[in-house]
Amino acid sequence: MRSLIFPLVVAVTYGVIFIFMPAGAISALKASAYILVRVSIALSLVFFLIFALNLFVKPAHLIRLFGKGSGAKGIFIATLAGILSIGPIYAWYPLLQELKSKGMRMSLIAIFLNCRAVKPVLLPVMISYFGWLYVLIFTFAMILGSLVCGAVVGLIL
Repeated sequence: MRSLIFPLVVAVTYGVIFIFMPAGAISALKASAYILVRVSIALSLVFFLIFALNLFVKPAHLIRLFGKGSGAKGIFIATLAGILSIGPIYAWYPLLQELKSKGMRMSLIAIFLNCRAVKPVLLPVMISYFGWLYVLIFTFAMILGSLVCGAVVGLIL
């Protein structure tokens, strides 16, 4: 029953707004539907990846890639995966939680999340605005900062 409280409050709010401002309520519903579709697509992709992960990848393999003894290979994979990942960040949380439950170190999760700030598709635009040298230094600093953040998280946790 508690899980229905939020949807009921939202439905009642839309109902009240529809009584006083029907055009505003319809506009808000369209915007909400648009966001729901975008989030659903991203979450569907992530849940498919979780399904495939559980189906094809064994926990021992993940522990070798991302566990305590993964070393530089785990750091490299987490960095590269973070840079290449697409979509909204919150869509990745379920997959990262699944990887964590299978043995992924928190430091590698921190590296992955931080490296998402480096977007290869945006590099040409950045270069056109700021130049090669700036983008090279900035990108290197972002990756280095991700590695430092991962190390700090690993030490604390």
